[in-house]
Amino acid sequence: MKQLYDVIIIGGGVVGSAIAREMSRYRLKIGVLEKNLDVCYETSGRNSGVVHGGFAYDTGSLKARLCVEGNRFMEQLAEELDFKFIRCGKVLVGNTAEDMETLKRTIRQGEENGAAGLELIGKERLHQLVPAVAGEFAMFSANSGIVDPFNYTVALAENAHANGAAYYFDHEVTGIRRDSQGNYILMTPNGEFHTRWVVNSAGLGCGKISGMLGIRGYKVIGSKGDYIILDKRTGPLLPMPVYPVPSNTYMGIHVTNTTDGNVIIGPNAEMVTDFTYYGVPQENMDYLAKSASDLWPCIHKKDYIRSYSGILPKWVDENGVIQDFKIEIRDDIAPRAINLVGIESPGLTAAVPIARHAVCLMEEREKLTPNPEFNPVRKGIPRFAEMTKEEQEQMIRQNPDYGQVVCRCEKVTRAEILAAIHNPLGVDTMAGIKYRTRSMMGRCQGGYCQMRIAQMIEEESGKKETEVRYARKDSQMFFGRVREEV
Repeated sequence: MKQLYDVIIIGGGVVGSAIAREMSRYRLKIGVLEKNLDVCYETSGRNSGVVHGGFAYDTGSLKARLCVEGNRFMEQLAEELDFKFIRCGKVLVGNTAEDMETLKRTIRQGEENGAAGLELIGKERLHQLVPAVAGEFAMFSANSGIVDPFNYTVALAENAHANGAAYYFDHEVTGIRRDSQGNYILMTPNGEFHTRWVVNSAGLGCGKISGMLGIRGYKVIGSKGDYIILDKRTGPLLPMPVYPVPSNTYMGIHVTNTTDGNVIIGPNAEMVTDFTYYGVPQENMDYLAKSASDLWPCIHKKDYIRSYSGILPKWVDENGVIQDFKIEIRDDIAPRAINLVGIESPGLTAAVPIARHAVCLMEEREKLTPNPEFNPVRKGIPRFAEMTKEEQEQMIRQNPDYGQVVCRCEKVTRAEILAAIHNPLGVDTMAGIKYRTRSMMGRCQGGYCQMRIAQMIEEESGKKETEVRYARKDSQMFFGRVREEV
């Protein structure tokens, strides 16, 4: 007999993992089906890493309410789950009278939404906050911040897993049906899963899964944004994110500092139907640099170290107008199915409030029993590069592997790589190690350490060299030997 789950969550990104964590507060048998080989290979790991203030969304919308709520307790969450969050503030920079009126409206909307710490500032204060910025005035959002999106997502997933949620990678849902008792049967290439409840948190696949549940009519389009990552030496020139004055639907190409000291340029916004293509054309990089230089004239090609892109799932109406988050249970069509559609920005900021909202919908339909063994605390991998000299010496005495640096750019040690290889979720890809340690993220982008890490994965997991994958199922690092050893 197939085991019956209480809840299966489709999608293990930041929102799916937040839902898994919130539901693990109760006595529920929880499974998470993720089509990729890790939790942050799509939208959750391909964004600006900004914790938004909540002023940019229509008053009364779920986006506004849940964003403001998520912003307020991000420090508490970062402390519990041991990921990086910095409440550094953010500025929206203007130059014209029209810009001034837009910023005044933005402040009014933000205050109606419950966002705090919003103020108009003049040129002198603006340049005190961000000396290198180009602009005449700005709206300052003191409560905005930045987060490490990789470790935030991983932390939620690891904590959910530690509290009993089972993660199944490479399990794309290909079909959904119901049995004679009304339970859901989820089909994947690797077997069937039976569950009383199902949660559609599939991100870019939300429209497809919604249709499988019988909830049709949602049009989901992709908004692809390209980014450039700059070397850490540019970091001191940007103490907080710098944005242009927003339009009605687009925050514009901005410049963002990161929790690890890099600077990110982007994104642009291109509507796409292919949700799998993440290439960044040269002309797009040139456009990003030119546009962002109007705000922050410190962008030089010599500082480029990488480009990347992300795709947001936007739910639009028949006129192409972007809609609010949809978090629903359609009892008449798909009872005991929580359907999430169009969870785009500010989904990273709002992930935990979205999860709590989903749990509330479930609680309206059945009594949930608290899990007395739930533990909200998760500890990440200690970062050698961020320790004091005394702490580093102590760590080396306790574990000599801390004395061997594998990634020179980011000063990541063998001990950290080993901890990442043996991560609680069982992820064994190169990108999985990268996102957990910052190895291969420095100036040389893995030129020195990548092959060493691949060899460590082979040795620790007993894999052949042809079985080591970079990120996705068909992304083998090696296809064989150039020559045989003699």
